[in-house]
Amino acid sequence: MSNSRLYLVRHGRAAAGWDTAVDPELDALGRQQSREMTQQLAPLGPMKIITSPLMRCQQTAQTLSEAWNMKPEIRHEVAEIPSPEGVSISDRVEWLRLAMEGTWELLGPRYTKFRDELVNFVRLISDDTVIVSHFVAINAIIGKIKNDDRLLLYRLDNCSVTTVECDIHGKLELIQIGREADTLIR
Repeated sequence: MSNSRLYLVRHGRAAAGWDTAVDPELDALGRQQSREMTQQLAPLGPMKIITSPLMRCQQTAQTLSEAWNMKPEIRHEVAEIPSPEGVSISDRVEWLRLAMEGTWELLGPRYTKFRDELVNFVRLISDDTVIVSHFVAINAIIGKIKNDDRLLLYRLDNCSVTTVECDIHGKLELIQIGREADTLIR
């Protein structure tokens, strides 16, 4: 049994921000970013595709799934970081900006559980796989690999591809960080 390669893709640019829409679709640029990501990854497959349940991730995965003629597996384990109870949609971006200045431990047990379930799910993947997920979720995986508890380690651009290798014992190794950008959390 060999190591598996995991290609962690941040979704394309959404049509609305995190503070105005719960589950926005991709905008025109996000669809273009998805096509460019497909050009990058298509020659490596076909391989399994896992996506967050949110529309922007499913739409990002769509062009790749069409190229490989396969249906993505939708998994809540790779979803967006949950908003705190009682925080209105209009206050979510400000909450996230403050949270990203700190650590998972400071956010408390609900969030360390989210991070740990995400990382444990990824550690169990035994085949080469593309995972279309979110900015914070991909940073959580990188943070676990680097033993760094901060929420924000890299400003991963939309449709950037971070490559991770997983051995048969579930040990993760960072192979390549995805493209970074001075990006807004949308």
